[in-house]
Amino acid sequence: MEIRPGLHRIVAPLGERFVALHLFVGDHSALLVDTGIRESITETFLPYLADAGIDPALVRWAVNTHCDFDHTGGNGALKAALPGVEILAHRLDRSLTEDVQRLIDERYGEFRDTDGFDDPPETTAYLRSVSDLVPVDRVLEGGEEFDLGGRSVRVLHVPGHSPGHVAVHDPSNRAIAIGDATLGTTVPFADGRAAFPPTYRDVGPYVASIALFRSLSPELVLTAHYPVYEGAAAAAFLDESEDYTRLVDDVVRGVLADAAEPLTTLDVVRAAGSALGPWGPDALDYAVVPVTGNLERLEQRGVVHSAKDASGRRRWTATA
Repeated sequence: MEIRPGLHRIVAPLGERFVALHLFVGDHSALLVDTGIRESITETFLPYLADAGIDPALVRWAVNTHCDFDHTGGNGALKAALPGVEILAHRLDRSLTEDVQRLIDERYGEFRDTDGFDDPPETTAYLRSVSDLVPVDRVLEGGEEFDLGGRSVRVLHVPGHSPGHVAVHDPSNRAIAIGDATLGTTVPFADGRAAFPPTYRDVGPYVASIALFRSLSPELVLTAHYPVYEGAAAAAFLDESEDYTRLVDDVVRGVLADAAEPLTTLDVVRAAGSALGPWGPDALDYAVVPVTGNLERLEQRGVVHSAKDASGRRRWTATA
């Protein structure tokens, strides 16, 4: 639907969740933010253009906010349908945006050896089945402006969830399409139930990105998997996202302070349990992503210490 002049939010199914694509349309050009999975393009985006009376030839650029499959998996389908479109991604996420095996090994398999956590085989199989990756046409650094005709939008580099995460700022509508750059206190299912933890990875950059969003005083914060946040709700979403990182600090410090021996990252997550959020055991284990980020930040501050055991697993202890 067109939620502001020239700003369209296009919601596509993603299992029990959804992924929202955002299309910025000007007088002579349009820019798409994220491509979802293959079917997001073929079954939702292209029919939306037809229903809305938007000429597909207007779509000149598609910005991938980051490398995750549910934001890039439709790249190939979009390119097949609109060969003239340019696929854009940040330099730091480019390699994982172009290569599904690298994405599986380096991003989703990051904790396989060091922490004993990995996606189940069926999740990896699904990822492969819905992803159609193609080479990136242009690399972004952040700061790029795109003239759509009558107005412009600007790319922001907002790391934290991934090193090369970007957002698109639409000053004329006081709107920011942020992808997964800010993640609240839980990622939701489409019906609002808690699905799994907010998977930010690097806490310092994540908090800095939130501060950047806040500095722009957005009227609309447009995420990929959450409702539209408007006005006071937008500010509250940013605030609760930052507050959650402080909560995780407090929770993991408490767990380690009470531990009689060094704990693996998954030990910390499971000991924390419901203090981290309202998820069942399988979903809770995905908190290994944000908890690792908090533990690494606490280690930089000298509050905790890590060492590898004989199996190569990281184990954590409190130092203060």
